[in-house]
Amino acid sequence: MKAIVVTDQAAGTAGMTLADRPKPEAAGNDVLLEVYASGYTPGELTWPGTWTDRLGRDRTPSIPGHEVAGVVSALGYGTRGLTVGQRVFGLTDWTRDGTLAEYAAVEARNLAPLPGDVDFTVGASLPISGLTAWQGLFVHGRFQVGQTVLVHGAAGGVGSMVTQLAREAGAHVIGTGRVADRQKAVDFGAHEFLDLDNETLEDVGGVDLVFDVIGGDVGKRSAGLVRAGGMLVSIAGPPEAQPKDGLAVDFVVEADRAQLAEVVRRVREGRLRTNIGRVADLDDAVAAFNPAERAKGKSVIRVRR
Repeated sequence: MKAIVVTDQAAGTAGMTLADRPKPEAAGNDVLLEVYASGYTPGELTWPGTWTDRLGRDRTPSIPGHEVAGVVSALGYGTRGLTVGQRVFGLTDWTRDGTLAEYAAVEARNLAPLPGDVDFTVGASLPISGLTAWQGLFVHGRFQVGQTVLVHGAAGGVGSMVTQLAREAGAHVIGTGRVADRQKAVDFGAHEFLDLDNETLEDVGGVDLVFDVIGGDVGKRSAGLVRAGGMLVSIAGPPEAQPKDGLAVDFVVEADRAQLAEVVRRVREGRLRTNIGRVADLDDAVAAFNPAERAKGKSVIRVRR
């Protein structure tokens, strides 16, 4: 099969190549997928799991990409809950070969049914952004109706999902970003927008929940905005400061079939829009990952049409 492979962490996306790789087999509780589309996150080239297995052993050449939409072509021993020929999407294991390939072996529990009226490209764009937003708001953030939520990077892949889910759930949403992101953040549902380059973060006042995708100084200053009993939720690493009378938590997104179903249901009903930036075919993926200018939104690779 054709696949995108990486062998040198220092080379970044410049070290990616399109190569022939053995077609994987479905182990116990796995499914073998015909991959139709794969989502890609540039940061994954810095993740340990891209380069080593669970025991810390080198596993290169490895195949990146951990968001997938495709069709089940085979079931491993003992696999339940899915059937051959079924359309599915989901989030794959961090320490196994990923989905920038014509086939991928994936644990069945990491996948959810993809309705026939949802395009594979859309399906592949949802798992990381959708699950991160859902878990950060409703699992770790303990969101309650009527709260004020500050969303950093509100026009980005994760931030736009947080903005939409929070607003629909009854939040007053304040988005942040650069001045060029203002209209996009508002279009995704932010009630207010703060330009981090030219406006003062502290002018936001008190909020009940901060969703931080930036970290560093922005994350540190955000801790001071959290009201008593509030939460600072970060996906940018452990927060450098704690809210005075609240809690701070950082987390790594996990696959969850029920949550995936909730996300895609909202997409079908027109209540949630994905944020796709660049779409390319597998043969053109390497060039797409080394663009002249940075893409705004999720990068998705179409493997089959």
